Amino acid sequence: MTDLSLHQVSELSSAVLDEVDRAVVGKRESLRLVLSGILAGGHVLLEDFPGLGKTLAARSFAQTLGLEFKRAQFTPDLLPGDITGSFIYDQRVGEFEFRAGPLFTGLLLADEINRTPPKTQAALLEAMQEKQVTVEGRTFPLPRPFHVLATANPVEYEGTYPLPEAQLDRFLMRISFGYPSLDEEWEILSSRMARQREEQQLERIVDAEQLLAMQAAVEATVVDESVGRYCVALTAASRTHGDVLMGASPRGALGLLLCARAYAVVDGRDYVTPEDVKAVAVPVLAHRVTVKPELWMSNASGRSVVESLLRIVPTPSAREHLGVHPVGAAATGPGLGSTAGEAGPAGQGGPAGASGPARPAAG
Repeated sequence: MTDLSLHQVSELSSAVLDEVDRAVVGKRESLRLVLSGILAGGHVLLEDFPGLGKTLAARSFAQTLGLEFKRAQFTPDLLPGDITGSFIYDQRVGEFEFRAGPLFTGLLLADEINRTPPKTQAALLEAMQEKQVTVEGRTFPLPRPFHVLATANPVEYEGTYPLPEAQLDRFLMRISFGYPSLDEEWEILSSRMARQREEQQLERIVDAEQLLAMQAAVEATVVDESVGRYCVALTAASRTHGDVLMGASPRGALGLLLCARAYAVVDGRDYVTPEDVKAVAVPVLAHRVTVKPELWMSNASGRSVVESLLRIVPTPSAREHLGVHPVGAAATGPGLGSTAGEAGPAGQGGPAGASGPARPAAG
C-alpha cells in the first residue's frame, strides 16, 4: 500500500467531491460529510425522502473511489442468508461450498434498510463492526475496504421496521440531503437534457488500495487534547440532557473524533478545530440519542438535543486547541504542509449555521 501525505489526501478528496458533484447537484456539504465518514472507515445511513439522490450518491462514490459496488434491495421477505451468503451443495464434488452474498463487496448499498425485519437487519451487525461474516460456524473475512451506505425513508411507516439502537449505533453517521434549490433543480434537468441519456458515467479518481492509503494517512491528523475532551464533553452531556432517555455511548465520542479528523483533512488541514467537531456532531450523535417517548408532541428529537448541546457545552478557545498537546500525532503547523508564518489553505470558515468562535487565522 502506497503511503500518502495529508496534503495528497486533501487533494484527492477534493477531486472525488468535484466528480461526485457532477451527478449529485448542489449537495456539496452533505457529500463532504459522506466522504468524511468513508475516510474515517465507517458506514453511513442516508435518511431522506424518495428521489433526492441517495442511491445516486452511493453509486457515484463507488465509481469515483474505484470500489466494487453491489446493491441489496431490502424487502419484508429478505432472509439473512440472502445478504451474507450460504452453503450450497455441489453435486459435482459431493460437498457443500460457500456462495458469498452481496456483503462481499467494496461498497454495499443497503437500499431501504428499514423495510426488512430485524432478523435480517441483524445480519449486518457482525459485518459492519468486525468486517467479517460467520455462517454455520465458519468465519469469512470481508474485502478491504468495506463500507455500507444504507438508505431509509423517514416518512413511510406502513410495512417498515424501525432500526434498533444497536443497528443505528453501527452507522458512523446519519445524513440527509434535503430538497435542492430552484436553480439546483433546474441544473439537474438541464444536465439530463444535455447528456441525452439517463446514466451518468463518472471518472474513477482513486482505487481501493489508494482509498486504504487515504484512510491510513488520516490517522496522522493532529488532535489537541482540548478538542478531544470537547468530543467527550458533548457525548457525556447527551446522557444527562433533560429530553433524553438514552444518550450516546463512548463509541459516539470516538466516532465524533474520527469524523472530525477526516472532515478536517477534506477541508484542507492537518489539525482538528472545534468547528470540525461541530460540523459533524449532528450526523454522528443525533441517531445515537433516544428521546423520552412522552416528548413526541413537542418535536423533540436527537437532532434538537445535539443542537442544544452545541450551544450549551463550552467550546475550547483558539489558544487551547492550537496548543502544544496533540494527541496521537506531532503538530506540523497550521495548514497541510505549511510552515510558520504561512497562511493555511483557503476555505477555513466554519460550516453554515455553526455556532461558536470562527476558526483562527493561520500564522
